[in-house]
Amino acid sequence: MGDIKADVATDLSLSENDLEELVASGTKTAFDDRIAWAKTYLKQAGLVNSTRRGHFTISEHGKQVLNSGIQDIDVKYLVTIPKFMEERERQQRDALIPASEQVATSAIEVEPITPEDSIRNAHALLRQAMAHDLLDRLRISAPSFFERVVVKLLLSMGYGGSFAEAGRAIGRSGDNGIDGVIDQDTLGLDRVYVQAKRYAEDVTVGPAEIRDFFGSLDMHKASKGLFVTTSNFTKAAKETAERLGKRIVLIDGLAFAQLMMRFNVGCRVEEIFEVKKIDEEFFE
Repeated sequence: MGDIKADVATDLSLSENDLEELVASGTKTAFDDRIAWAKTYLKQAGLVNSTRRGHFTISEHGKQVLNSGIQDIDVKYLVTIPKFMEERERQQRDALIPASEQVATSAIEVEPITPEDSIRNAHALLRQAMAHDLLDRLRISAPSFFERVVVKLLLSMGYGGSFAEAGRAIGRSGDNGIDGVIDQDTLGLDRVYVQAKRYAEDVTVGPAEIRDFFGSLDMHKASKGLFVTTSNFTKAAKETAERLGKRIVLIDGLAFAQLMMRFNVGCRVEEIFEVKKIDEEFFE
């Protein structure tokens, strides 16, 4: 496998960045992932045979395929090999997938995507749908509820340490443009001030609101602040936040929802799928 990886990287003129790119889970490189699945598919099609750990050899069928003059061996070609399709169908039966849910041979996915990619893509779609659901809930909630959620998320992220009453929502009439405060230490010497705007999706935050928040921070003699909204920031708003003399972090609706999912605020884990791999050392 080591020799194959080196040859493939050279033949495809892959850069160091290409070789270091990780899969979505961050557990391995995309290059190693693709190489491993390519060998698995070739083995399922009977084109190569495993000999020992990390080693394999071309089969007689594989030699015949190469001698046929074919230019590319991809999934679209492999589905024309009966042995490959038989293996796919056997896997579905062994996985106890109901007949009504099994993928017909004629409808096998022929895109260059691995089973792990399918899982990651499905997971990404689920997270995207969940993010939009969370935003819909926040947009129809009371402004005071959204302010409390912002503070709760910041505390869940570790801001404020572990002492009681580290964060509090203070949004009310006469709050001077501050909706929440996070004390980074027990005495409150280091504070993070929060502005939370529960806006509809089509109502964006502009530069004027950023400047107003800057003024509120100045009034409280604060050096940093967090501006959160359930909508989006205009380009001018982002540029204004960069130019002003205080550290102002902007978090739009989608980013906020993703943070809620990451730290289990307003959502919970419903189901966990484990992906196993061979323990090579066990078989040594």
